[in-house]
Amino acid sequence: MSTARITENLQYAYWVPNVSGGLVTSTVEQRTDWGIDYNRTLARHAEEAGFDYALTQVRYLGSYGAEYQHESVSFSLALLEATERLKVIAAVHPGFWQPAVLANLASTASELYGGRFALNVVSGWLRDEFDKFGEPWLSHEERYRRSAEFLQVLRGILSEAPANFEGDYYRISDYTLRPQPRVIPELFQGGTSTAARRNGGRYADWYFTNGASLADLREQIAEVKSHAEAAGRETKVGVNGFVIIGDTEREAQERLREIVAHADRQAVEGFRESVREAGQSTADGKGMWANSTFEDLVQYNDGFKTGLIGTTEQIEERLEELRLAGVDLVLCGFLHVDEEVQRFGREIIRPTSPALVGAR
Repeated sequence: MSTARITENLQYAYWVPNVSGGLVTSTVEQRTDWGIDYNRTLARHAEEAGFDYALTQVRYLGSYGAEYQHESVSFSLALLEATERLKVIAAVHPGFWQPAVLANLASTASELYGGRFALNVVSGWLRDEFDKFGEPWLSHEERYRRSAEFLQVLRGILSEAPANFEGDYYRISDYTLRPQPRVIPELFQGGTSTAARRNGGRYADWYFTNGASLADLREQIAEVKSHAEAAGRETKVGVNGFVIIGDTEREAQERLREIVAHADRQAVEGFRESVREAGQSTADGKGMWANSTFEDLVQYNDGFKTGLIGTTEQIEERLEELRLAGVDLVLCGFLHVDEEVQRFGREIIRPTSPALVGAR
């Protein structure tokens, strides 16, 4: 939610397939494509369907069955060029980006594309990426402490003149960005851990979390809200969810069973081992994938946990439960991305969005 109130209307985002292999680590058919031509068309279809945001993924190495990847920021700019209203969120790693340079890029992108560019700060879980780039691999707590400084530097440069910051990882001295953006890019904090909740509440516009049960989400939102209130600000909340719409509940559940039954076990187990550096490494045991089962990890951001699997009516009911729990935005993953993005728009977004009712 905004951490101060319950939203009246949910917003929707979709995962951009700029990484090969689809959104589930399974050998079932996934009608999708990681190339730019497919993604330009998909972005236009998502915009027409009523989606508010698209999120590009960031990967620098093949992992969990995803062999190829396009860089997130440059790919996001191409999608902005292809659309008129869709906002595009680029995922970025502190440690690989200098925040002052990124602030300049984000400001220019905001001016070029009418304020539609946003950033999702992800603190990193794949140690091999950092090792191969010659960057130090920090503990979980330190990675999020660096992200906290990263967010503060970004916001300072984008909104203050001059900006000054003195931290352990970043320092900015009397710097003024000219011109400052007319629309300040939105800043998302990705994660699930106690540290991510703290960063989201204190420094970000959005807290972006993995798929989760309603009970887990309520706990996370309450914690983010407490940090935001202490800082005298508001933070909105987004949650990941993998969507399977069936004409019947049985059909939807059978599709889920098929995905899991055909999981690429070696890739999923490799992913499970890699993410031990994430939530399982925290002092309190809270964080991304800390309690994920094999089935959960087949959708690598725990999207099955959110419960968006069933008939249109069942999914609408679940979305309303998410809204009442305090969620502002649902980040949707799909098996057959383009066709299911369009179906979700027809059957879910347009009938329930006042601005789109009656629109073509």
